Amino acid sequence: MAEVNLRQVVKKYGEVEAVRSIDLDIPNNEFVVLVGPSGCGKSTTLRMIAGLEEITSGDIAIGGEIVNDLPPKDRDIAMVFQNYALYPHMTSFENMAFGLKLRKFSKAEIRARVEQAARILDITELLDRRPKALSGGQRQRVAMGRAIVRNPKVFLFDEPLSNLDAKLRVQMRTEIKRVHQKVKTTTVYVTHDQVEAMTLADRVVVMNQGRIEQIGTPQDLYHHPSTRFVAGFIGSPAMNFIPCRLEPNGADMRARISDTIALPVPADKAARYRPAAGREMVLGLRPEHLTEPRHNGQNGGCDFSVALDVVEPMGMETMVFFTVNGTEVCARVEPSSAVAAGAMMPLRANMDHMHLIDPSNGVVL
Repeated sequence: MAEVNLRQVVKKYGEVEAVRSIDLDIPNNEFVVLVGPSGCGKSTTLRMIAGLEEITSGDIAIGGEIVNDLPPKDRDIAMVFQNYALYPHMTSFENMAFGLKLRKFSKAEIRARVEQAARILDITELLDRRPKALSGGQRQRVAMGRAIVRNPKVFLFDEPLSNLDAKLRVQMRTEIKRVHQKVKTTTVYVTHDQVEAMTLADRVVVMNQGRIEQIGTPQDLYHHPSTRFVAGFIGSPAMNFIPCRLEPNGADMRARISDTIALPVPADKAARYRPAAGREMVLGLRPEHLTEPRHNGQNGGCDFSVALDVVEPMGMETMVFFTVNGTEVCARVEPSSAVAAGAMMPLRANMDHMHLIDPSNGVVL
């Protein structure tokens, strides 16, 4: 087990800069998820940590040792891929034991390690089966077991759940989190799925266009995004971004989003936002902060009515969509309160959770 440190790491493919001078510190035993859209540099970063890609410049250290020039086999890492990479002619036991055999471990040690990993992953009864006799989730467990038996300093996961169906992905997310709680090993996990990132990570690293956009706990990123990109990428459904103009309202302020709707800015935010008065800004509000009027004694809200465009029943909740000055907005309401598409519906904006974004640079004020 060891910490991982990246210093000014750059990766270029010819003139294309895939990773742009990133710095990252991953403490011992931490579960860190690299998340972002396709092409953001997250998998390239993981492969550089693994030694599968050469870095163009900068330093990567594992356990305090610079590993820039070390081959993958000497970095004491174990990697789990999305395609499992199991040998089809070997049993689960043989697949999990193969790396230990190459390292000349004794048969007794190999059996002990494989059986322990099988117990952790609940696959003891599958050890005699070959991959073709296993489901996708079982194959992924075997691939994880092959990594666990190595007892490496660092686990690296490269989108390991991408090939599974939606229900199995949820099950395997729980499995991976449970395994990490038992096997406290430094883990770097790459995914494009922000739900995976939020549910698995101790800290999330949001990447965009080869750069690190923000690092923080899932709750930090969700409630305190630093940029519009992070605000829109983290959370499902995504945050609403509504063009607005910040107006003085006596001693207070309000965000005008249409001729008929002006939402009051909470007093504790007014001082921070006052320099933006009179400017065209972007109001960020998550769907759960646009609801049916509940009047539970909380301040910071504002009631207004809109004509619904689309209604999506989801069981425990209903998503309703409406348009403000050409911008589609999503609200999350109680199923019993939703009206039919085309009808007027009263809504309440909880402005205590508002975000104000500068459209010129995407920074959250």
